[in-house]
Amino acid sequence: MSANQTALRAEQRQAIDTLLQAHGYDDYKWIDPHKIIVAQWVRMKCMFGCGEYGRGGACPPNTPPVEACERFFREYRDAIILHFEGRMEKPEDRHAWSAKINARLVKLERAVFLAGFERAFLLFMDSCCFCKECTGRRETCTQPRMARPSPEAMAVDVYATVRSFGFDINVRTDYDQKMDRYAFLMVR
Repeated sequence: MSANQTALRAEQRQAIDTLLQAHGYDDYKWIDPHKIIVAQWVRMKCMFGCGEYGRGGACPPNTPPVEACERFFREYRDAIILHFEGRMEKPEDRHAWSAKINARLVKLERAVFLAGFERAFLLFMDSCCFCKECTGRRETCTQPRMARPSPEAMAVDVYATVRSFGFDINVRTDYDQKMDRYAFLMVR
């Protein structure tokens, strides 16, 4: 990369850092999207272990095959991982918490897009959660401009990926434990 390209990239990152801070985000890291770990086992966990499989318009099988997900990440040269911590008093509180954060994230994605980064694309920190009753199909989604897949829906091994960038994440064994969630903002 030439000195001019390096300077331009730093300038572009600074512009996005300013947007992140303006939207109240400070727990994030720039990453190389080629180091995002995509794995078939993640899709299998969606298919055989997640109650939202086939019921969410932004969840498998309404997402691309694993190989296409992997190609998607290779088209980018910059991405951001955003970290969110939460504790829920009741398991059912997670969806309202997620919907609130995801709505803010869609606004961030739009701001980055409007700042000239036309490839900006967000992966939610949890399933979509906007509608109380999801239609389960992209074609009939009532919030198609807001719905985005989670990293897991795009076959991202979130545990291995975020750990490789120095973030903490553990399997929770009880709902009163701290929850670490991660969104990915693909930039360019």
